[in-house]
Amino acid sequence: MAVQNTKGDVRDLALARDGVNRIEWAEREMRVLRIIRERFAREKPLQGLRMSACLHVTTETANLAITLKEGGADLALCASNPLSTQDEVAAALVSEYGIPTYSIKGEDNETYYQHLSAVLDHQPQYTMDDGADLVSMLHRGRADLLPHVVGGTEETTTGVIRLNAMAADNALRYPIIAVNEAETKHFFDNRYGTGQSTLDGITRATNILWAGRRVVVGGYGWCGRGVASRARGMGAHVIVTEVNAVRALEAVMDGFTVMPGMEAAKVGEVFITVTGGIHTISGEHMAVMPDGAIIANSGHFNVEIDIPSLEAMSQSSREVRPYVEEYTTKDGRRLYLLGEGRLINLAAAEGHPSAVMDMSFANQALSVEYLVKNQGNMEPGVYVVPTATDQEVGRLKLESMGIRIDSLSADQQRYQESWEEGT
Repeated sequence: MAVQNTKGDVRDLALARDGVNRIEWAEREMRVLRIIRERFAREKPLQGLRMSACLHVTTETANLAITLKEGGADLALCASNPLSTQDEVAAALVSEYGIPTYSIKGEDNETYYQHLSAVLDHQPQYTMDDGADLVSMLHRGRADLLPHVVGGTEETTTGVIRLNAMAADNALRYPIIAVNEAETKHFFDNRYGTGQSTLDGITRATNILWAGRRVVVGGYGWCGRGVASRARGMGAHVIVTEVNAVRALEAVMDGFTVMPGMEAAKVGEVFITVTGGIHTISGEHMAVMPDGAIIANSGHFNVEIDIPSLEAMSQSSREVRPYVEEYTTKDGRRLYLLGEGRLINLAAAEGHPSAVMDMSFANQALSVEYLVKNQGNMEPGVYVVPTATDQEVGRLKLESMGIRIDSLSADQQRYQESWEEGT
């Protein structure tokens, strides 16, 4: 039974002690964010600012929330996916860190949207989103709050796609920094984080052997690159499907088999979607999948898999393991949907390792600070993370790892900036 009080809505406050332990364990690996937190605690760049955040409520997110609070922010937090919450972390945020948190693992859709509304009741000046559900609700149902909103950030590919569509329709009412587009985010979080955590989630849910398995990866963006390379590293035979010719060509050059989705559907054994789009796996694909096929998604929303079509073609379904639903089709095949089609790396595992989320959340914290410093100077729209911020996160990460690099000499810098010098 969820605990409801003025500070939030979590499953059980008695879980808080375990949550603190997990948060502190993750903090050991988040050295860049620690450096930023120490500075924020001294300088208070976010003093008195109201923030509403819709993020995966995990140990890493907790460390970001604590950093923002140390910087002076008045923060309210809710989950960005019904299955991604770590309940002990949510409890700890409420009872031990005093951060209003509305988040329960397994919450139904009605509760999910009630929680979104609850953090908007905080009347934010800044938003922090993971999938753009908070921004969408703010614009469509709580537009009365928009005059007070100064800026926001967005962390995911899916969310950036939605925000760009809003901007193209002239519907976006304030500036939002696309943290997802930072090099220190998509090069590392999307590739190494998603690659490792997706296989981790599928392995925990199914205990399958990857070696020799035919794995179909839908999409070869940064997340797809990571999933494909990690699956190959485990000994799988990887097939990539794509709609982008350049990305498909890159997958070929990287040594993967590339084919249309319908052909891949006939031969694949494990299917993983990471496109940020809708129906990457459609009913037509599932109609030709072999008996025993496993279907998982690591994109933000469960719409990447056409679940209604799977249900329509099935005569029965049952849960055979936690996060594994067996659908028996009308022609007698068994197809296995993992984690309700939601983010399998968070539904069945713990999400990205803390060390890689360190960079993503460092970008989040510094992007909010940038928005504060540039209030009034940015028109509504989607912005990239400033290059200087991106480079600073990379520098701090190397420093925290004890790694030093070269810098340009004065002569080298002059050469780089000159058009007159040649051979």
